[in-house]
Amino acid sequence: MSAETRALVDTPNDARPRMAPRGEDATLFASSAWRLIPFLGVLYIVNYLDRVNAGFAALTMNADLGFSPSVFGFGGGVLFAGYLLFQVPANAILARIGARRWIFLILTVWGLISASTAFVRTPAEFYVLRFVLGIAEAGFFPGMFYYLTLWFPQSYRAQFAAAVICAIPMSGIIGGPLSGLILGINGFGTMQGWQWLFIVEGLPATVLGLAALFLLPDGPHEARWLSAETKAAVAARHSAEIPDEKPHVLSSLRDARVLVLAISGFGSGSALYATSLWLPQIVKAMGFSNLGTGLVVALIYTATMVMIIVWGYSSDRRGERYRHVALAWLIAAAGFAVAAVADNNALALAGLVFAVGAIPAAISPYFTLGTVLAPGVAGAGAVAVQNCIVSIGGIAGPWLTGILRERSGNYSSSMAMLVIELLVGAALVLLLERAGHKPGVTLYAADPAVPR
Repeated sequence: MSAETRALVDTPNDARPRMAPRGEDATLFASSAWRLIPFLGVLYIVNYLDRVNAGFAALTMNADLGFSPSVFGFGGGVLFAGYLLFQVPANAILARIGARRWIFLILTVWGLISASTAFVRTPAEFYVLRFVLGIAEAGFFPGMFYYLTLWFPQSYRAQFAAAVICAIPMSGIIGGPLSGLILGINGFGTMQGWQWLFIVEGLPATVLGLAALFLLPDGPHEARWLSAETKAAVAARHSAEIPDEKPHVLSSLRDARVLVLAISGFGSGSALYATSLWLPQIVKAMGFSNLGTGLVVALIYTATMVMIIVWGYSSDRRGERYRHVALAWLIAAAGFAVAAVADNNALALAGLVFAVGAIPAAISPYFTLGTVLAPGVAGAGAVAVQNCIVSIGGIAGPWLTGILRERSGNYSSSMAMLVIELLVGAALVLLLERAGHKPGVTLYAADPAVPR
């Protein structure tokens, strides 16, 4: 290990820079980032596409099966009931058996379940498959975020997480036009286009599950591309961020700060999954064709990807988390407010660009903050708790959007609901930040100099 690297690793916690370090420190993590981030991004693209492709399928599926807006909204949201119930247990299993085998199992099962949605005929069948899909996917996102904590220190985590989270808009960029095209192959092989959509977009997860067995080491200690010297340096950086008293994966459940942070994410989850499932129908209601809807959605998500990258980099560069979360949610609330009252499609789409983009932009600093408050393996529990509350929002958002759409005949009332939820979430985050600056309150017990 070089003198410069050794000096950085051995630097006391209170002397470390708040800004994301550069220079030789970056080389410790660059090779792992290039090896892992693209593949994890692909996995998350497939994951998110399988979670929300029902939104595109609904453009023709609802009419074919006679599903009302409330039926579709409940089916879209019930996925997160299964997701919620198995979040924390799934992460406890991951921490015990390792990421490689657990992610392989998750990918294989959810791919088969997602493809099976092509054969639903009744609301009950739709509800059951969506619920089971939620169970299958429960451990993926929190497990993936915990996996990143094994490889990258807190000062780099938001930007690397943002790179993975770009899968959310990428799923829209790829899935929008692709779904529009697939919906046009009605009658091929006696099946409708929406049925082919579930099959074509579901089965790749099973194939990628096999790839995960070969491409995802359980941690830096198993990485063949890292030298022994680099492994030692990475391990030293990682251990320096973990308190001497080793926490349990579920210890974050006793941390009031983590619980408040998790509650603040309800509105974000509600807005994220309501727009993910209903955005195609919102856009089509403006007069676009199925293919045109896919292209417009792709353009919206292209802007989203830029916002995610810029926001994650800014959070690391400035060494700040709270305000990056709160400000993004306030921007999203403003976007929904504009879209709700706009009297022309151009202005409504402009509002949706900011609303749809700002919500996922907050994800990397939001979950990074959870791993700061609960370092080490407790971070897996913290992310799972956060994601549980986000998932409750994921149940409520799509369902209530469907109910309000059915009663009002438009999406303005549902957007007003999302505005209120996001404002409450932003207020909680800012209150949590303020509480952390009061005398005698320690928010960063493990490392007071890590990015905030």
